[in-house]
Amino acid sequence: MDATPGGESPTRPGEIVFGLVNATDLVKRLLVGRKLASAQLGETLLPKRIALPVFASDALSSVAYAPDEILLTLSLAGMAGFVFSPWIALAVAVVMLLVVLSYRQTVHAYPSGGGDYEVATVNLGPSAGLVVASALLVDYVLTVAVSVSSGVQNAKAMFPFLEGREGMVAAIVIVLLMTMNLRGVRESGSFFAIPTYGFMIGVLGMTAWGLFRFFGLGEHLSAPTAEYEVVGTITDFSGLAVVFLLARAFSSGCAALTGVEAISNGVPAFREPKSKNAATTLALLGGIAITMLGGIVALANLTGLKLIDETGGSHFAKDGVRVDLAHDTVMGQLARTIFDTFPVGFYFVIAMTMIILFLAANTAFNGFPVLGSILAKDGFLPKALHTRGDRLAYSNGILALATAAIALVLIYNASVTSLIQLYVVGVFVSFTVSQFGMMRHWTRHLKTEKDPKVRAHMIRSRMINAVGLTGTGLVLIIVLASKFIYGAYLAVLAMAAVFLLMRSIRRHYDKVAREVAVGPVDARMLPSRVRAVIMVQEVNKPTVRAVNFARATRASSIEAIMVAVDEAETRAIAAQWEAQELDVPLKVIASPYREVTGPFLNYIKGIRSDNPRDVVCVYIPEYVVGHWWEQILHNQTGFIVKTRLSFMQGVMVTSVPWQLASSKYAIDRVKRNTAAAWRRPGTGQVRMGDPRETSRTE
Repeated sequence: MDATPGGESPTRPGEIVFGLVNATDLVKRLLVGRKLASAQLGETLLPKRIALPVFASDALSSVAYAPDEILLTLSLAGMAGFVFSPWIALAVAVVMLLVVLSYRQTVHAYPSGGGDYEVATVNLGPSAGLVVASALLVDYVLTVAVSVSSGVQNAKAMFPFLEGREGMVAAIVIVLLMTMNLRGVRESGSFFAIPTYGFMIGVLGMTAWGLFRFFGLGEHLSAPTAEYEVVGTITDFSGLAVVFLLARAFSSGCAALTGVEAISNGVPAFREPKSKNAATTLALLGGIAITMLGGIVALANLTGLKLIDETGGSHFAKDGVRVDLAHDTVMGQLARTIFDTFPVGFYFVIAMTMIILFLAANTAFNGFPVLGSILAKDGFLPKALHTRGDRLAYSNGILALATAAIALVLIYNASVTSLIQLYVVGVFVSFTVSQFGMMRHWTRHLKTEKDPKVRAHMIRSRMINAVGLTGTGLVLIIVLASKFIYGAYLAVLAMAAVFLLMRSIRRHYDKVAREVAVGPVDARMLPSRVRAVIMVQEVNKPTVRAVNFARATRASSIEAIMVAVDEAETRAIAAQWEAQELDVPLKVIASPYREVTGPFLNYIKGIRSDNPRDVVCVYIPEYVVGHWWEQILHNQTGFIVKTRLSFMQGVMVTSVPWQLASSKYAIDRVKRNTAAAWRRPGTGQVRMGDPRETSRTE
């Protein structure tokens, strides 16, 4: 007859410890699948063919909206602005190449999965690491919001009824993505691989077929918006106006680089050799993304495609007359133009674009939880983010990311143009600080390395990171200068808030650690006196068990306390107590306002002494029930008293359970389910002596 503090069910050594099977658990199993043991972690590691869609879908899919943002910004200068779109795309491609080359050095030097955070912390100090972490956490949330919102905007090409419902649809998509990711990295990656490769085939195929029709067949293809002119709000497109607008267009186009850093954070999820496979995946990402971006911008210029930023004031015109024209995204217009004689191609490209933009958020769903786990391990985020769930995914991190992203898409109604202004800042903060950290890394190692070949490799790597630092640093300055007043300041404020929050959490954990640290005397100091108090509400078997248990502990003093809320009932209980001859005095406390909790707590406060070695141990009889609705009918007073007593110094609470018949039926059901699970392979069961007694590994 063991009692467990806090009201937990009692167990014998080796006994099965399970929560009762209930409807919630069944729904969870249906949604996220069976539990996986820690030993099965190796089964979730990713080959390169799966790692590419898992970690690179964000950067690959950004080519579906980065050209839109470039053209929308350039439209503010009217027709003169569109001339610069190929050069903006080329500049973005150069920066992407620099970033990919730089991160290939990172995955080899820091394969543990800390990525930019680890690089900055090790080489520049904890504060720099927190700056990077804050930027990445905010950017991951924005990645989900922007990707899903862009997917909804593209979906309107096929589903016009989505107009006006973008925010709610985006929130539903995020919930679905969250559910898929809760199933685990490997399983979600396999699911996401097909549409990711489908998107690559669609875009590259559309580019190849479009270029062939132009240069091979000599056809002249015109986008739906080609016949219209664009009138912008910038009438004097010269001098500083040119520089500022091109800088803003370039910073918007740099959204194509988001997600590159996720591979450096996800190295532990790759199969061996982890660093080599991650570096290869980075190279594939860079090559494919640059090719796709260049192809889309080239086709947009060849077909005369145009976009307008209605919020910025630009508009279409024909023969000098303003035209109010609803137009699709770049991908929508290009697919309609290139596949004008092949509708299947149009629907395939739009469908793959819509899906990949939704699934691009998967990059953040893999990066955010891993980074959150590392930060939690270091004490900068709640400990709950550190541990894996029963599907070996960082479930709490996934839930936190989804919640924040849903809030954003609802606030901005899934408007990509509005969200994009907050975007990119965080990722280039992390890029820049990380590249500086990598330069410090190589410089530090060069001081001790003597091997000429190794030194030559380090010098070459440091040069790559130096070029990367220069490029990303310039981009960061451009982004901040061109986007700050348009919404980037909100992202900066969010990063500052996250930074301060993480510092506060670390201070709290450090303070708690100092408070609970065991001193040289603590380990040997026993209580000088233990006063046992039994809470009595009825005279029944649970109460008698609590009395007997308290007597068995040989406390310094034992007394039973009952709060009188009804005079007749109190006299009846006192008579029953005397009749049972329990050899423990029953003390009755008056309660003129018929309250149980307050008088009982006041009595406990009154018997506590100032001696820190004195202990008051309160025994509370409880029913162990087998159905959720029975819990509502029992134990409510005991639960409230336990909760309040937990805040009193020098007081311990012992729950003395009594299993009702319904609990035995529930335990029998659990045993039957356990036996069935034992016979099925791969259920994550661990032998603990007798095969009939198992422990499930979370």
